Amino acid sequence: MSSRFRTLLLADGSTHVGRAFGSDTETTAEVVFTTGMTGYQETLTDQSYNGQIVTFTYPLIGNTGINRDDMETLFPTTAGLICREVPRRPSNWRSDLGLSEFMATHGIPGLAEIDTRALVRRLRAEGVMKGTFLNGQPGVDFAVEVELERLHERELPRDQVQQVSTQNSYANPNTGHNVVLFDFGLKHSILRELSARGCAITVVPHDISAERVRALHPDGIMLSNGPGDPKDHLEVLDVIRDLQEDFPMFGICLGHQLMCLANGADTYKLPFGHRGFNHPVRELATGRVDFTSQNHGYAVEKASLAGTDLEVTHVQINDDTVEGVRHRSRPAFSVQFHPDAAAGPHDAVHMFDQFIDLMEAN
Repeated sequence: MSSRFRTLLLADGSTHVGRAFGSDTETTAEVVFTTGMTGYQETLTDQSYNGQIVTFTYPLIGNTGINRDDMETLFPTTAGLICREVPRRPSNWRSDLGLSEFMATHGIPGLAEIDTRALVRRLRAEGVMKGTFLNGQPGVDFAVEVELERLHERELPRDQVQQVSTQNSYANPNTGHNVVLFDFGLKHSILRELSARGCAITVVPHDISAERVRALHPDGIMLSNGPGDPKDHLEVLDVIRDLQEDFPMFGICLGHQLMCLANGADTYKLPFGHRGFNHPVRELATGRVDFTSQNHGYAVEKASLAGTDLEVTHVQINDDTVEGVRHRSRPAFSVQFHPDAAAGPHDAVHMFDQFIDLMEAN
């Protein structure tokens, strides 16, 4: 563990001074929190956290190190990590390297030994906000007033999907259904679940045209998860509307929000989002409750679904937000949660089987 001081300065002027680990990069980003007790590697490498500083409510992060099997992307783009404690040495038979070394390799700064409970309570009460990592201590290495003014002047990026989406299409060959997977920042666990069901997958860029997708002769279309505000990506809505007329479609997380926008619904920003692996979701048709993995800061406005061709299929038990919809006349559905569940419970993995059934029926 490093002896260097590092400070988190929030947009409300509060400071949290702790110990630095990982990269020496000074960064400004939205500060969010996740309630997951496991899966820190999957969280850190989830592209939905692109450009965000992630605070872990679980106190000890990094105790099992980093391994090659639990990566959700090749090159993580999380802006920073905050936790209560980082162990000096990881201990696990699968560990290839320590968390701090991994973060330094990928330019991700970390902050430890702060009161994470106090920070999370602030974010819950006031909502997620901009923050900046500064090396050193306030009043010693920098002036809070000066850095706070700079923080307020900085604009957060709006091109997050462009940052993480593949630039070129690529295939994951197999002998089953031909699935075209839109990459808005996809997790590798989605590829694993489709591969486990024998699907031949073609991953395509977020800005591909409907004509190019049709040339691939898909059996089904999948819209992946990804970072940012769905309304920053309105150019894909016409493509979604076009393709859902002829192909079964399954959206996850950002893909769910984009499918809803394409069908006339609206989205809004949540005060502090849903992030973690313990979110209960109810299926309205059956009353079944699944515990789910979630990572999103935006949600679909339930009232905006009235008058559209979409109907709600799932709701979040904690706050009654929309967690799933289906199209009334087309073979298309989407969910706000992550049925691929990496890390997290596998309650909802059957949603992939539902997608397979749709392709077989069509």
